[in-house]
Amino acid sequence: MGIQFCKDGHLIQIVIKDYEEITMTKMKERQKKREKTIKGRVRAAKKIQAWWRGTLVRRTLLHAALSTWIIQGWWRLTMERLLQKKRRAALIAYAYRERAVVKLQSLVRMWRIHWRYCQVLNAIYVIQYHWQCHNCQTCALLRGHCVVTTTHLQFHIEIINP
Repeated sequence: MGIQFCKDGHLIQIVIKDYEEITMTKMKERQKKREKTIKGRVRAAKKIQAWWRGTLVRRTLLHAALSTWIIQGWWRLTMERLLQKKRRAALIAYAYRERAVVKLQSLVRMWRIHWRYCQVLNAIYVIQYHWQCHNCQTCALLRGHCVVTTTHLQFHIEIINP
């Protein structure tokens, strides 16, 4: 403590509280350290919480991605099976159609050849009938042969005189 006089004659008392100021300063510093420590802990807690939330979000997203991948794989497999069924049905329908066309073509060819054969046979009957009615039966012999090709039927008759 100290006393000082002014020029006016007034008395000015100056009280120095070193001890209290030091204590208050230390308390303020401790308070700041506590606040700093609390802020650091809060910041650290926020970081841990953010990390944990990020981990949960990433885990959820991974689960959703895996589920999506499984569903997409199943869907692709289902679509592939459906496409295979359609292809098989189309192939079977094509085979039936082709078999029917071949059978029909075969029947038409058989009918045409039979018709030509019947024409030749009728011609042979006509020739034989006329030959039997002819007076010179003993004078000559008939010899013939038949050639069947894919497009037509050929029949050759030769009259041979002995």
